[in-house]
Amino acid sequence: MRIQIIAIGKLKEKYLKQAVSEYLKRLNSYSKIEISELAEEKSAEPTTQAEINLILEKEGRRILKALHPDTYLIALAIEGKSFTSEAFAQKLDHLATYGKSHLTFIIGGSYGLSSEVLQRADLLLSFSKMTFPHQLIRVFLLEQIYRAFKINRGETYHK
Repeated sequence: MRIQIIAIGKLKEKYLKQAVSEYLKRLNSYSKIEISELAEEKSAEPTTQAEINLILEKEGRRILKALHPDTYLIALAIEGKSFTSEAFAQKLDHLATYGKSHLTFIIGGSYGLSSEVLQRADLLLSFSKMTFPHQLIRVFLLEQIYRAFKINRGETYHK
């Protein structure tokens, strides 16, 4: 299975970079994982709804352009479907079993994702109804992908 993560914005904090690096190292024996960071649009605060829509549109175009045509797209969105870790592992296993060998996860910027990206997605995934910094969610995602591989292989880690 090949996994791509497309994220709006760069990781800034050292501790987040270290966490991402650790999970990428752990995942190396399970899957090829590629992280693409796309530029986050700058905006002045306070931002109007029209400005937010323009930001989402610009970021959305960059995201859609970065997608591989045959990918199964999973967009992280607060309104998406929530899974237990076991159900998420089962979902990834099911996708791999039925020929979806290339997965792309999308992590939006401060304002989320454009409607075009959400419509293109094959699955909307939510980790919580709470709002988290988009930089931190990258660590959550990598940890859950790692946990899913461990669960699917029956290896110790998951509790």
